[in-house]
Amino acid sequence: MDLVTLDDIRAAAERITSGVVRTPLLPCPWADSGRPLWLKPETLQPIGAFKIRGAVNAIARLDDDARRRGVVAYSSGNHAQAVAYAAAQEGIAAHIVMPRSTPQIKIDNTRSYGAEVVLCGDGQRERVAYEIVAERGAVLVPPFDHPDIIAGQGTIGLEIAEDLPDVDVVLVPVSGGGLASGIASAVTALRPDAKVIGVEPELAADTRESLRSGSLVDWSIEARNRTIADGLRSQPSELTFAHLSAHLHDLVTVTEDEIRSAMAVLARKGRLVAEPSGAVALAAFLYHAGELPEGRTVVVVSGGNVDPVLLSDVLSRSLDEE
Repeated sequence: MDLVTLDDIRAAAERITSGVVRTPLLPCPWADSGRPLWLKPETLQPIGAFKIRGAVNAIARLDDDARRRGVVAYSSGNHAQAVAYAAAQEGIAAHIVMPRSTPQIKIDNTRSYGAEVVLCGDGQRERVAYEIVAERGAVLVPPFDHPDIIAGQGTIGLEIAEDLPDVDVVLVPVSGGGLASGIASAVTALRPDAKVIGVEPELAADTRESLRSGSLVDWSIEARNRTIADGLRSQPSELTFAHLSAHLHDLVTVTEDEIRSAMAVLARKGRLVAEPSGAVALAAFLYHAGELPEGRTVVVVSGGNVDPVLLSDVLSRSLDEE
């Protein structure tokens, strides 16, 4: 299986320049841990999450015939918004399949970009998406299982290595694995001594089990859906698992309470609104330091499309606990 290369990622960076924000590295003087910390806030992207990078790269590579036929995506939210946004920028029709359990804010945002949203039951989104592909002749833009998606997400790692050449540790959320695959591919190519560590919720830790066993392990949808981190309920593909196996140094897991606490810390100290999926990497930094390598650390805050009611509850509870 061919893996995405540094040249692929650099080519993606050239393609997405006009449609994607080059997010800064934010130093965190409030992180009193003895480890210098920077945040990579992908919450600042036009759609509020990193997914726009892969979507813009994949759509930029479509030929004229594919553009006329339109695109299809399936997603619990951020990839849906990314494809809808990128397609709208190019004047391409987009059909987005989303589970009914997706937070309403993500459904509404996807529709706001002009996409046709098709809601389905949990575990049915891929089947419904392929039905639309067959019916309409549209092109599928998968959420993580494609080299163009991985290369697009890898531009985050490219930016980290350029902006902090002496980076020691990068903490990145893991779900389907496209983000971690791309970042790890870029960082390990440019900074061989740096360690890229994946982070999963304990309630959706299928990737950790897979990496430890050496082959993909299946967790039921019901098991994975227990986590508050709705963006981290997917499982790696053969393609992303190959990248993670080759480039990821380790993987740690965090609890639901730790995720909530990290969301509150990001809001109150980092001045960043993060969804649960976007806060898991900071949760690992704050509560699992003993499992992590020492040194200059970058935490990828992958998304900020959080339900306002959930965010209010998280912040209220954090005040009550002080």
